[in-house]
Amino acid sequence: MNRRWGASAVAKLGLLTAVAIVLGYFEYLLPVTGIPGVKLGLANTVLLYALYLIDVPSAILLMFLKVGLSGLLFSGPAAMLYSLAGGVLSLLVMILAKKSKGLSIVGVSVLGAVSHNIAQLSVACFVVETRAILAYLPILLLAAAVTGTLTGLVARYTFRGLGPKPTAQNDPVKNSTQTERKS
Repeated sequence: MNRRWGASAVAKLGLLTAVAIVLGYFEYLLPVTGIPGVKLGLANTVLLYALYLIDVPSAILLMFLKVGLSGLLFSGPAAMLYSLAGGVLSLLVMILAKKSKGLSIVGVSVLGAVSHNIAQLSVACFVVETRAILAYLPILLLAAAVTGTLTGLVARYTFRGLGPKPTAQNDPVKNSTQTERKS
């Protein structure tokens, strides 16, 4: 989206915000794992969409809208603090990782999931005033690798149907597939 937010841009951002909130609520209602604090992160596919197929400012605004509205609707201020920390760090890491030529969408998603868990665990250490909670970090990092991979794969295959017709140069799906074949 360009700096001028026309009706079309606002409508697209509104739709993406709604999709992110619905996916987040779905995960809240139906936990995929039995591990406390571990979610699949399907709403992250919407942030990846914005990051890869729209622009960075839209992805940033979308993350803040998702955290704020989800917190107000479903969880409350304490959970919003955790979500905000995770969202800010993971989006920052994904923005930087996307600039790396050697990472696919899946790799960017995994780094986002890992950094999200690190940020949330850091907030938990501060809130409960103990570092003992860091013993949970290996479990969260393993879960982040798995869920980040799944979310990245979902994003990769949905881009084909949702994105604009890519050129050979800006095709994130084709480029990420070629990058993974080289590995």
